[in-house]
Amino acid sequence: MVSAAALIVAAGRGHRVGGPLPKQYRQLAGRAVLGHSVQRFATHPRIDRVRVVINPADRPLYDEALRESGNTADAALLAPVAGGETRQDSVRNGLESLAESPPDLVLIHDGARPLVSATVIDGALDALQGHDGALPALAVSDSLKQAAPGSSLVAGAVPREGLWRAQTPQGFRYHAILDAHRAAAGDNLTDDAAVAEQAGLAVALTPGDEDNLKITTEQDFARAERILATQGEREVVAAQAVETRIGMGFDVHRFGPGDHLMLGGVAVPHAQGVISHSDGDVVLHAIVDALLGAMAAGDIGTHFPPSDEAWRDAESTRFVAHALKLLAERGGRLSHVDVTVICQRPKIGPHRKTMLAQLAHVLGIDPTRISLKATTTERLGFTGRGEGIAAQAVATVRLPVDGSDDR
Repeated sequence: MVSAAALIVAAGRGHRVGGPLPKQYRQLAGRAVLGHSVQRFATHPRIDRVRVVINPADRPLYDEALRESGNTADAALLAPVAGGETRQDSVRNGLESLAESPPDLVLIHDGARPLVSATVIDGALDALQGHDGALPALAVSDSLKQAAPGSSLVAGAVPREGLWRAQTPQGFRYHAILDAHRAAAGDNLTDDAAVAEQAGLAVALTPGDEDNLKITTEQDFARAERILATQGEREVVAAQAVETRIGMGFDVHRFGPGDHLMLGGVAVPHAQGVISHSDGDVVLHAIVDALLGAMAAGDIGTHFPPSDEAWRDAESTRFVAHALKLLAERGGRLSHVDVTVICQRPKIGPHRKTMLAQLAHVLGIDPTRISLKATTTERLGFTGRGEGIAAQAVATVRLPVDGSDDR
């Protein structure tokens, strides 16, 4: 699955609107402006992680803003990073901070645009399937006039055909925009689309939204309050239409001839293999059962019977892909997986980092959403005697409510 991160830029001082606080930390309908912006991305099902770029002096304001937002995030909210002298510097700092575990896609958003919709976010992500960049925008509909320099008199008309009002989030393939920002350091371009264009990247226009306003004036605060008032009831209904489910899975295999074990999609050297119809990956098998359990969709044997020769020596990643496909078809999303491997040998610690990276790839979620542990049974039972290996998994998913179980 494609991973996507949201980078929210909120390092500006924003005093032009007035008041003692930077505008991104002022209250809007009982929550800081920045809190609204973060929540819109953190609860979007296609965003894996969110990072905010802030002025280090504003860290107490940031912490308070996020506390006000409550525990509403599905995506991983990463620690904030420091901005730079200019917006362009701040964006580059934010992009660099994601380089250790890079996403496939990144959406760059102004923290002072608190009302971005899921539709605008989806439009940008969808456009990146065929383009280097995506720019939400609105066609200019008003007549445009030009004034003479230093005058308030009309000097002429400006053709509006082909003119668009740019918004954020502006979306890009991560490595392409990171390279573009590195190359443009010091140029102080107007926005990230301009950075991309200078690097020769193709940026597609996607549908913007009149409600996706940027807070700049006191009138903008009043307008945003009115918009939120009309959205409030719809948001409550939407929140009630999604539920969190937990599924549990367990798998065990007896040791047999071989020189390695498949664990979490990784070949781990061992003096023995396992006796299994497929590749015998207890970690992935447990995860599949946990996913199916969360959906009340049977178990791994129901979907892949061991009596069916089609699955002889099959890679367990195929089973995971099937379970994730079922989840996606129901409009669901995997939020978190917790796995425990139970064995005396092999030692999991030396392979944990590789396994975690492979699980993140197979499951299509950020590594911060995966807990991978190992334990022994103090030499008790079949695992303690070195006769086999086991794993248990718990999966947390978000599923739309179909109304069939309403009370």
